[in-house]
Amino acid sequence: MNDFNKLDAADMAFFQQLCGEKRAVPGATVNDDYCHDELAGIHRRPEILLQPATTDEVAAIMRYASAHRLPVTPRGQGTGLVGGAVPLYGGILLDLSGMNRILELDEANLTLTVESGVLLMDVIKFVEEKGLFYPPDPGEKSATIGGNINTNAGGMRAVKYGVTRDYVRGLEVVLADGRVIELGGKVVKTSSGYSLKDLLVGSEGTLGVVTKVILRLLPLPRRKLSLLVPFPTLDQAIDTVPQIVKSRTIPTAVEFMQREVILAAEQFLGRKFPDKSADAYLLLTFDGNSREEIEQSYHEVAEICLAAGAIDAFISNTEERNEAIWSARGAFLEAIKASTTELDECDVVVPRKNVGEFIRFTHQLQQKHGVRIRSFGHAGDGNLHVYVLRDQLAQADWEAKLTAVFAEMYAMARRLDGKVSGEHGIGYAKERYLSDSVGPDQLALMRGIKAVFDPAGILNPGKICAAESEV
Repeated sequence: MNDFNKLDAADMAFFQQLCGEKRAVPGATVNDDYCHDELAGIHRRPEILLQPATTDEVAAIMRYASAHRLPVTPRGQGTGLVGGAVPLYGGILLDLSGMNRILELDEANLTLTVESGVLLMDVIKFVEEKGLFYPPDPGEKSATIGGNINTNAGGMRAVKYGVTRDYVRGLEVVLADGRVIELGGKVVKTSSGYSLKDLLVGSEGTLGVVTKVILRLLPLPRRKLSLLVPFPTLDQAIDTVPQIVKSRTIPTAVEFMQREVILAAEQFLGRKFPDKSADAYLLLTFDGNSREEIEQSYHEVAEICLAAGAIDAFISNTEERNEAIWSARGAFLEAIKASTTELDECDVVVPRKNVGEFIRFTHQLQQKHGVRIRSFGHAGDGNLHVYVLRDQLAQADWEAKLTAVFAEMYAMARRLDGKVSGEHGIGYAKERYLSDSVGPDQLALMRGIKAVFDPAGILNPGKICAAESEV
């Protein structure tokens, strides 16, 4: 157990003077939304909610917290799924969503500098209006850029363009003791010592507080098109993906979905999916700068799918059809949540060739443990989103079945050379599975890095690689 101090009246007075009473909210009056993340399975109340407006305020907060041994949990929009932004030890909840200014567009260097509280959707809109492109495409567009960086979010376009880490050129970071450092910059490449910038990406607020970001941009592709491919079975759909990926064509995205998830999305949205006659689908997108380039790509992929047993290959080249398809895909998680009383997610990633084997294994678990399991995901990069649904199970039964199912899924992921999380992070909920996955040597290195950045352990304690003494 960490021996953090509790906030007293003097601490409250200091923070209210620093931030003002409206941006320093005592824990008892904090909105309950701040006490959990999107899945709401982990619930803790902070002793104070602070909403800094500048890096200087963040630095002052961290200096004070370090001197008085107060735990600090950084938070963006709270759209995470693993309890990463939940204040396990109370203390200070540091809401960075108010630091949301777009600071500079450098078109010569193709970079955008923003504060960490800027929303992903606002970044996308801003740069596309300038004919530019920010490729990372996590499903939750209302997440902050800082949250994306802290989990190294991926999304649907990762198969062609990569993940958030690939588009972070520079960071401004406030360390646990209040020092402000700048990592990286606008340079395209560097061979200047350890890449601390890349270490911060994916660290979930355990090593420092990201306050400013320099993002890499690309020219906006002029054309895009989607291909919806129904298959008689999920096995056929999944087993086709390696053939697509190793072809000369590189789709922007390769998603898989099953009929029951599509039906749930239809009911949730109140609108029809273009086709629901098949048991399984691949949804592919292509982008480029000419019609000929895209046509060549989708024709080749369509032929691969049809040769592999696909029922058809529907071209989605109208705004209406694209909206119907992608609104359904974007609503999958909310639709699944609406169909049950509670759920938890396995955000596992496996080598692409093993996606089919893992999904077939989840079907076996569904029968073995008597629970509903729903899945969809990024078949093109092996990142699967598998949801275990509680439905009407009693609390004790739910906890026992969830523990058993998760243990078997993560064990299978290890056997298939997979990893615990593809893009949602570890947080608190998956910390025990990370320990099993990486082994004692890697875990010791991670804890050593944590100790260098945060020797007092005040930054987001209990997350990722929590020390054995932590709860």
